[in-house]
Amino acid sequence: MIEIENLTKIYKLSKKQMQKAKTKKNTKIAVDGVSFEAENGEIFGLLGPNGAGKTTTLRCIATLLKPTGGSVKVSGFDTVSDSMEVRKKIGFLTNEIKLDPQFSAKYLFNFFGRMHDVEQSELDHRREELFNYFGIKEFEDKKIEELSTGMKQKAAIAVALVHDPEIIIFDEPTVGLDIITARSVTDYLKALKERGKLVIISTHIMSEAEKLCDRIAIIVDGRKIAEGTIKEILEATNAGDLEDAFFQLYKENHKEEK
Repeated sequence: MIEIENLTKIYKLSKKQMQKAKTKKNTKIAVDGVSFEAENGEIFGLLGPNGAGKTTTLRCIATLLKPTGGSVKVSGFDTVSDSMEVRKKIGFLTNEIKLDPQFSAKYLFNFFGRMHDVEQSELDHRREELFNYFGIKEFEDKKIEELSTGMKQKAAIAVALVHDPEIIIFDEPTVGLDIITARSVTDYLKALKERGKLVIISTHIMSEAEKLCDRIAIIVDGRKIAEGTIKEILEATNAGDLEDAFFQLYKENHKEEK
């Protein structure tokens, strides 16, 4: 279970960053008082445009960032005071975290498995299961740099799941993947949910959110502007599909930067 209460994250901007953002403000509020809960056995989605605060929220959950305000709890553990316990519970994947190109998928899987204190017999079983599912087995001894983009992504997913975490956090899980690889990833996320895992993803792809998520929170300009099942959000906006609902909410809540 993930419990987020009034999460706020503020960054200080350098003069160069201020010029690039075309703003006179020397701070940026990336996440602004976001609260929600996500339960075991569901896929919970953070939906919003690029720069909305989705990735920052996920990184706070994954203990990579400390909140400026508010609190984040994972399975009852605070992400700041109990960060080591939180890391045991989660698997985190983002396109910005790359596997070392000089090592093989098998080596890295075993390396991270040992870091998580996974026994060798269980590690071997997990590797066979994940590598076979994602079609990595044939390439397990090749260096990461020799793999295709899709195979690199699937290897990274396998490594993130090496310790069979309770909670899986994926930032834009299918971005940059071909349609076949993307389908294998989304199918596996569904299988994890069926096993009682909590899967939390960020996405800006409406069709992906509709097919995958049991519930979603829509984030715009760092603020949560809606939360619920797809059906609940469509009913609240009187929209025919999630894309129409999103644009309606976006127009009502987006503020131009000054």
